[in-house]
Amino acid sequence: MSNLDPNPTFGASLADTARLLRKRFDQRLRFTGSTRAQWHAIFKISKQEGMKQAELAEALDVEPITLTRLLDRMEEGGWVQRQPDPTDRRARLLFLTDKAREALAPMRLVVEEIYEEALAGLDKAEREQLMHLLSRVRTNLSKGEDHD
Repeated sequence: MSNLDPNPTFGASLADTARLLRKRFDQRLRFTGSTRAQWHAIFKISKQEGMKQAELAEALDVEPITLTRLLDRMEEGGWVQRQPDPTDRRARLLFLTDKAREALAPMRLVVEEIYEEALAGLDKAEREQLMHLLSRVRTNLSKGEDHD
């Protein structure tokens, strides 16, 4: 028996879908010994190695102190290295270790499998439309971010 609301609001539907997606990621990532937050950071760093901690905190939408604790655990686990920024002695630059680089390809396969599961039954045009519509919603909401 499903406990899903038969008439959810837009916000409830989006939040519940995101919750279920996060839950599936957590289930599938247990074998790595890392958390979803750590993998999110690894994927972001992989796209821009040498980024500053402050840039990663902004990209992940977390407070710098929260990111510092996360990076401490990741560094202890051998996933990332922090190096001093030669142009700013207060800043630290982030780099993946070989361990993290080697794990990226298998993790991307897991991500693709989860996305395929989530999008099952949608044809290519429907998937493109879904992404287009979500992008429009994100753009609409982004316009008001500077007014907080």
